[in-house]
Amino acid sequence: MTLSRRIENYWDERSEQFSLTRRLELDGADGSAWRELFLKNLPEGKLTILDVGTGAGFFAAILSSLGHDVIGVDMSSKMLGEADKNLRELKLPAEFRRMNAQALDFPDETFDAVVTRNLTWTLPDVKTAYREWYRVLKVGGVLMNFDSDYGDKNFLDESTCAKGEVCNKMLVECAAIKNSLTISTRRRPMWDAGFLEGLNFSVRLDEDISHTVHRDPRCVYDSIPLFAIHATK
Repeated sequence: MTLSRRIENYWDERSEQFSLTRRLELDGADGSAWRELFLKNLPEGKLTILDVGTGAGFFAAILSSLGHDVIGVDMSSKMLGEADKNLRELKLPAEFRRMNAQALDFPDETFDAVVTRNLTWTLPDVKTAYREWYRVLKVGGVLMNFDSDYGDKNFLDESTCAKGEVCNKMLVECAAIKNSLTISTRRRPMWDAGFLEGLNFSVRLDEDISHTVHRDPRCVYDSIPLFAIHATK
């Protein structure tokens, strides 16, 4: 089995519980915090936005509710099914497509913004992904990447894992996948900032926004800081 397929299978298996957590998050204080974050950091006006690794459609729902046109892409078919179901239940418009984040099927300079959460740490080739995201952004467009530096962390340590959402079998699989990825050898987000600046992005970092968007005690989060990369083309 290829590494890419192994990653897809992992997220397929997690999709249902992951979706339940995101719906809980969306309806509470943390969903409101994410809305405020986007309102503060995205350009003004109605935007065309690509949500890469959309998962269960969490960002797609928030951005659609703010009046933007959103396309969410993911390689997990089951995650895309959850995203489509969630947006239909919320009566929000968004388009979802199965697509590789490292090889996007869009023309150059299609989007005003590219957003992604909890994705880059699982990608086999983050450099290629960043080049693709730069390619599909319009000049002046923004990339907003929210992720964590999981590379040197032990997922089997109960103090770091998202308790209750991921069973031990899945943690073992996730750790094995993580340890096979080149991105796990990088210390982040400083590595990301350096690479993005080399692509001619202007980059601003926040090394930990967990205190802002991880406040709802009903939701399941791990203990690793969530960083924010805001990059303008």
